[in-house]
Amino acid sequence: MTVLFYALGVLLMVLGIGASIALHEIGHLVPAKAFGVRCSQYMVGFGKTLWSRRVGETEYGLKAIPLGGYVRMLGMFPPKAERHMDAAARSGRLTAMIDEARNESLAEIGPGEQHRAFYRLPTWQKITVMLGGPVMNLVIATVIFAFFIPLYGATTFVDGARVSTVSECVRPVSSDPAAQAAPCTAADRPSPAATAGLQPGDEFVSIAGQPVTSPADVGALVRTRADQPVPVEVLRDGRRVEVTLTPIANEVPQVDGRGRPVLDASGRAVMTTAGFIGTSTERPTQRYDSLADVPAFVWSLTERTGRVVITLPQRLVDVWNAAFGPAERDVEGPMSVVGVGRVAGEVASLDQVEDGRGGQIQVTWVDKAAQLWVMIAGLNIALFVFNLIPLLPLDGGHVAGALWEGLKRGFARVFDRPDPGYVDVARALPLTYAVSLVLIGMSLLLIYADLVKPIRL
Repeated sequence: MTVLFYALGVLLMVLGIGASIALHEIGHLVPAKAFGVRCSQYMVGFGKTLWSRRVGETEYGLKAIPLGGYVRMLGMFPPKAERHMDAAARSGRLTAMIDEARNESLAEIGPGEQHRAFYRLPTWQKITVMLGGPVMNLVIATVIFAFFIPLYGATTFVDGARVSTVSECVRPVSSDPAAQAAPCTAADRPSPAATAGLQPGDEFVSIAGQPVTSPADVGALVRTRADQPVPVEVLRDGRRVEVTLTPIANEVPQVDGRGRPVLDASGRAVMTTAGFIGTSTERPTQRYDSLADVPAFVWSLTERTGRVVITLPQRLVDVWNAAFGPAERDVEGPMSVVGVGRVAGEVASLDQVEDGRGGQIQVTWVDKAAQLWVMIAGLNIALFVFNLIPLLPLDGGHVAGALWEGLKRGFARVFDRPDPGYVDVARALPLTYAVSLVLIGMSLLLIYADLVKPIRL
């Protein structure tokens, strides 16, 4: 039965992703048609066509590989500008490839259809068409959370570091666990945190004058200051409290630049001697419970997703190190559709979860359905943010081209210069193909990592 539920969870997630992609493309299709652009195809998926039907001038269909979709619009590439003619005659294979793609696009424009070409749209209409897809994903996520948050509430992490526990005395972290947990005695040295009066629930504001934005900052600022008095400012019950503590040199796990333990080839933590104050820290959380909280929650989730996208190169390096080494996967790192499906299967097949006090809580079908809906909403936030990257073939690349075109034309009008014409996005095709190869490589790496070392939520 567990296997059946697992498969059902995967199937439901596949359907949710497919529906999100289909609605994303609707977000492009509707404004394009409204602005008069002829759309010959609306397809969900890539590869071989499994089913299609023509309605009016548009063919609607499903393809074999459900990893995306597209709307085929008339005249995506403008004619070649006169100033590029001579350069093209002296160029080689890349220009021939660009010209071939441009000519294929222009060949679709029939007699009397020039006014229905996408490239002829005003700048604001081009931006509206290309942003329609990502905005649709944002709307989907917002609608889901508008139902979910008033019923269940939601919690998200915020910047900062909160004290979760305070050690009363100092013992090497590598000592025997039983000895580590034993009550402190008069022979034990009090921890700097206990001596300074730090308490669970205190939120670090600054250490040694440096702001604290994450638990990793606490370790980074304390470890290098063994035996040095350090001013610390914390937030306690809404008021700021200043203390001074002196970190003690102690044996602690070595961490990387993001505050995660460094592991050796056997998977054990590498130990080092560094400053120690005797606290464990966690990220503070923000609670959302009402419909009025939905915009703030969606913004928070979008901002966190944006940070992941901005740091994607480093995160992919982390994924590589985890897939081919002893490092662990970051639970806030990127996942492939395989990883998402795997998590969905685990959610659907889960019967009980720990309650944090050593007991178990029964997981109902309502709980599972809610969690799957939240995952779909999170994926739509990811689609929204990722598609805003200003690189072709992503929607953000088309938006960037339209903005550049509008900027050039506005500059020409202000300074009474000739109209510079349309931005020839076809000339960016080599970059488009390069970005596509990078995206394919990224997808293959994430799929492999999700198979050999999946993220456990």
